[in-house]
Amino acid sequence: MIHTFTALLFAHMLADFVLQTDWIIRNKARFGVLLLHAALVLLTAQATTGQLASAPLLVLAGVHLLIDCIKTYGRFSGLSGFMTDQAAHLVTLAVVAVLVPDLWQTGMWAALPQLLPLMALLAGLIATITAGQYAIGLLMRPHATRIRNNGLKQGGRLIGMLERGLIFALILLGQPLGVGFLVASKSILRFGTATRDQRTAEYVIIGTLASFGWAILAAYATQWLLSCLPPLEIAAQQP
Repeated sequence: MIHTFTALLFAHMLADFVLQTDWIIRNKARFGVLLLHAALVLLTAQATTGQLASAPLLVLAGVHLLIDCIKTYGRFSGLSGFMTDQAAHLVTLAVVAVLVPDLWQTGMWAALPQLLPLMALLAGLIATITAGQYAIGLLMRPHATRIRNNGLKQGGRLIGMLERGLIFALILLGQPLGVGFLVASKSILRFGTATRDQRTAEYVIIGTLASFGWAILAAYATQWLLSCLPPLEIAAQQP
């Protein structure tokens, strides 16, 4: 079951956070665009499981389409809408993995179990960096117009992606104490801003804590998933 869930999770991350472009997001109110996104969901699930013709994957794509329709036409926006939408998708993946646990074992990649930990690692990285970007952006959106931004264009966004990526790497490499040094370093670099503008300081603190918290949870979730899979072999062992 965990093998099938891992493959489906990687497919979901690809479909929702890599292949879903800004154009698709802006035009999701058009049903044809929703169908296009559902087709990407189906194609990525077929690619990661190695199942080219599978009724459960068609059902999975159909349920994904239904969830997106409810979110889009129900106008469930903001962070709560995003989190509820993603939770519903993850529950769907888990249900499919429980009901059809042999999707991976009967797929064309079954002889390559070493792909699974790689999929888990990449899915976790996408969840940490890209999904985290959406979540933190939605959390901070109501406050963004209340602060002065004299920094680089998209500078805060890039900093957030880098810090979440570093946290993910530190935890997966077994160096969680490094996260503390990262927090201390950012606090020192932001000290000048904090002393000059309380509103901006609070904005930065909220965004930083949310970003760090997201990255830590995603990294430990990935670590748990990896523990349930065959070990990831970076290089062949020497005789």
